[in-house]
Amino acid sequence: MQLDRVITVVGAHAEGEVGRVITGGVLPPRGATMFERMTNLERDSSWLRNMLLFDPRGSVNAAVNLITPPIHPDADIGMIVMESDYFVPMSGSNLICTVTVALEAGIIPMKEPRTIVRVDTPAGLVEVIAECQAGKCRGITFRNIPSFVMHRDSMIEVPGIGSLRVDVAYGGMIYCIVNSEDLGLTLARSEARQLVEIGERIKAAAAVQLPSVHPENPLIHTINQTEFAGPIEIIKGVKTSKNAVVVSPGRIDRCPCGTGTSARLALLHARGELAVGERFRHLSILDTVFDCEIVGETKAGPVPATITQVSGRAWLTGVSHYGVDPEDPFPEGYRLSDTWFA
Repeated sequence: MQLDRVITVVGAHAEGEVGRVITGGVLPPRGATMFERMTNLERDSSWLRNMLLFDPRGSVNAAVNLITPPIHPDADIGMIVMESDYFVPMSGSNLICTVTVALEAGIIPMKEPRTIVRVDTPAGLVEVIAECQAGKCRGITFRNIPSFVMHRDSMIEVPGIGSLRVDVAYGGMIYCIVNSEDLGLTLARSEARQLVEIGERIKAAAAVQLPSVHPENPLIHTINQTEFAGPIEIIKGVKTSKNAVVVSPGRIDRCPCGTGTSARLALLHARGELAVGERFRHLSILDTVFDCEIVGETKAGPVPATITQVSGRAWLTGVSHYGVDPEDPFPEGYRLSDTWFA
């Protein structure tokens, strides 16, 4: 077998969302911070993301994560998340996959019944509590970076829809949050393609009409995704709601979306609809669940913010070795609009 650039990848999914984890074959990018490492990797080594995510080796329905040595002195590992269109500062599902792989593959020593893992991300330090039993990671709870509202009850004009009320909030990525009922949507599985088509139009409109810049890092300034928020019900005494996040260039997040959950909790708290310490259950389009709550209040620069805690689980799916045949005409892959929605 003659392959160049051989890379070892452990497959995993968090509540349905695919997050593959690179465990060998890639050196950490340079940079004085994890954010610098992320931007340098995107600028200088985008081939890595393209090779592993684009056809024929990858899939639009996956993300890839690179484990690096940490920079923060209190961290155990560093993590860089590569999605289809963006290198993103933080992702909850990818964090859950990455920590699960790191523990079950022996990259981090596993301690039972709990292992505390501190992950250095481009968005900041994230603390994880992993519930461990018999060599398996049976649950992940992470305390996210500060999440906050950037725009409330703003009106935008969306082609084909007209005027639409939206909110914008940050939870590790910047989300345009829309009430699904305002568009007559129920967030059923059968609506997945419709949600993608509408969601991408909403995101593009909001990105132009609602400039959104992180108060502490002006390089975080892109509305990455649209989040459709379903109605809130009280089920067994717990506020519960479904949501669907559209991941560019056009697919539905299979899990309840960790950073989207944090963004939505920050919005609910700003509206006085969710108190510190109050439980919240967030469901995905597949009805998988993240259990979460706001554990504290803080600030991001001058902006009021919340500290959210999110719990979910990941399962390993396999181990692969990827590489490039020296004669392959597609060393960095390709994208076609039948699956890579445009």
